[in-house]
Amino acid sequence: MKQNLLGGKSMAIVRFNPLYEINSLHRQMNRLLDEITAWDDTSNSFLKPAVELLDNDNSLMLKVLVPGIDKKDLDVSVTRDSVKVSGEYHRQQENKDTGYYISEFNYGKFERTINLPLPIKNDQVKAEYNDGVLTLILPKLEDEKNKVFKVSLGAEEKPALESESNG
Repeated sequence: MKQNLLGGKSMAIVRFNPLYEINSLHRQMNRLLDEITAWDDTSNSFLKPAVELLDNDNSLMLKVLVPGIDKKDLDVSVTRDSVKVSGEYHRQQENKDTGYYISEFNYGKFERTINLPLPIKNDQVKAEYNDGVLTLILPKLEDEKNKVFKVSLGAEEKPALESESNG
């Protein structure tokens, strides 16, 4: 080991490179964000429309917020257990080639699948689209309506539970 002029041991000089540290932090944040969003299989999760699902007596009502999109750019498919809404936000044709100072609009394809809490009659769904809100009326299956069960408390020979349809 070398000794310095004061009789102590010398230390290696380590240079601090702030750009290297910032780049390293940037890479770590990108890895973290990739891990967080890895479960999302769609291309752009920022475009997923907000939904609201309401339970009425005989049906479910699903509202999907898709402002600024034309009916022709929406695709809705329904199974007994889920609803899939997909579409695409297009940039207006007259603005494609002009220079922007700022644009915070998101453009591109989106897809949203909503799993339903109970089965529906997917062949009887009604849809309406007004002011950027897609409203779907999803009739419940008859078997899934609330049932009332009477409980027998006596020593009768009838079964303990009898089913009656309510509705």
